[in-house]
Amino acid sequence: EAEAEADVDPLPVPPAPEVPSPAAAAGSGEAPPPVRPDPAAVIPWGVRVAAEASWRLLLLAGMVWVLMKVISEVRLVVLAFAAALLVTALLQPFVVRLRRIGLPRGLATAVTAVLGFVVIGLVGWFVVWQVMENLDDLSNRLREGINELKSWALDSPFHVTEKQINDIAKNLSETIGTNTEEITSAGLQGVTVLVEVLTGMLLSMFSTLFLLYDGQKIWNWVLGLVPSAARPGVAGAGPRAWRTLTAYVRGTVLVALIDAVFIGLGLYFLKVPMAVPLAVFIFLFAFIPLVGAVVSGALAVVVALVTQGPFTALMVLLVVLAVQQIEGHVLQPFILGRAVRVHPLAVVLSVAAGGMIAGIGGAVVAVPLVAVTNTVVVYLRAYSRERRLAPAAPTGPAPHGATAVGSAEREAQG
Repeated sequence: EAEAEADVDPLPVPPAPEVPSPAAAAGSGEAPPPVRPDPAAVIPWGVRVAAEASWRLLLLAGMVWVLMKVISEVRLVVLAFAAALLVTALLQPFVVRLRRIGLPRGLATAVTAVLGFVVIGLVGWFVVWQVMENLDDLSNRLREGINELKSWALDSPFHVTEKQINDIAKNLSETIGTNTEEITSAGLQGVTVLVEVLTGMLLSMFSTLFLLYDGQKIWNWVLGLVPSAARPGVAGAGPRAWRTLTAYVRGTVLVALIDAVFIGLGLYFLKVPMAVPLAVFIFLFAFIPLVGAVVSGALAVVVALVTQGPFTALMVLLVVLAVQQIEGHVLQPFILGRAVRVHPLAVVLSVAAGGMIAGIGGAVVAVPLVAVTNTVVVYLRAYSRERRLAPAAPTGPAPHGATAVGSAEREAQG
C-alpha cells in the first residue's frame, strides 16, 4: 500500500501570477497598480499647520498655567520683589549721582536707601497722625451729614417716611448683630493680611538694598544662565527693559505728585477735612492706572458730601475731573508717552487681570510688566530681523548630523 501511495502523483501547485513591471504594463495598455500616498501628504497643508500650532499653543498654555499656580503660591515673595524693582528703578539715579561725586558704592547705597525709607516712613506717620487727629471731627460731621441726609429725604418729593428710615436703620443693626462671627473672622483675617504686608515690606526693603548695591552683578549672573546662542539678544533687551521701567516709575511718580498737590489744594481751599490724608491717598492710588484715579476721586467726593454738603461735593467733583483731564490729555502723553507705549485697552485689561490674580499689588505691577514686555518683544523682533539680513560669516567647521539637518531647515525657512 505504501508503494502504491508513492506512485500516485501529488496535486500540481499552480504557478504564482507574474506581476508585470510598470513599463510592461504601460506597453501592454494595462493600468499600474494603485500606489498609496503618504498619509501626511493627504492631510491639507492648512490643517497640518493648524495642528502643529495647536499642540504648541497647548504646551505654552500648560506652562503658563503652571507658572501662574507657582506664582499664586509664592505671591507674597513675587509682589515684594516686584515692589523692590519699582523702588530700585526710582532710587538708582540717586545712587549713580552720589557715586559720581566720589562716594563709594556701599555708602551711596546706604545713604540713598536710608533717605528713601525715612521719607516713606515720615509720609506714612504723617498720614496716620492726620487721620487720628481728625477722626473725632470726622465722626461728628458724619453724624451731622446723616441727619441732614435724613431731613432731606423726609422733605424730598419721594414720599419717604420716618418709619421707613427707622426700619432701614433697624435692619442694618440686626444685620450687623447676626453677622458678628463673620465680622470677627474678617477682623482676624485683616490681622493676618497686616502681618503679610509687614513681611512683604521687609522682604522688599532687603531686596531693594541688594538690587541697589549689586544690581549689575545680579544681571550678569542672570545672563550667565541664558544659553550662549540667545545671550546677545537678552543682553540687549535687558537694559532697554530697565530704561522703560525706570521711565515708567519716574513718570508715574511725577504725575501722581501733580494730581495729589492740585486736588489736595482744592480740598484745602474748599474746607474739606483731612485734605492732606486724602491727597496722600490720591498719590498712592495714582499708581493704579485709570482705576485708581476714579476710586480716589470718588473717596474725596464722598468725604466732601458727608462733611460739607452737596455743593462742596460738586465743587470737589469738578476739581477732580479737571485735574484728571489735564493728566490724561497733557501730562501722561508728554511724560509717559515716549517711554510707555501701551494702548488704553491693554492698560484696562492688564489692570483687571493683575487685580484678579494678585489683588491691589497685581494691579499696580500689571502695567509696568506689560510695558516692559512690549519693549522686550519689539527689540527681540528687530534683533532677529537684523540677524537674518546680516551676511553670514563662517565661524567654524561645517555642521554634521542632526546639527546640519537643523541648519538646513532654518536656512530653508529663512
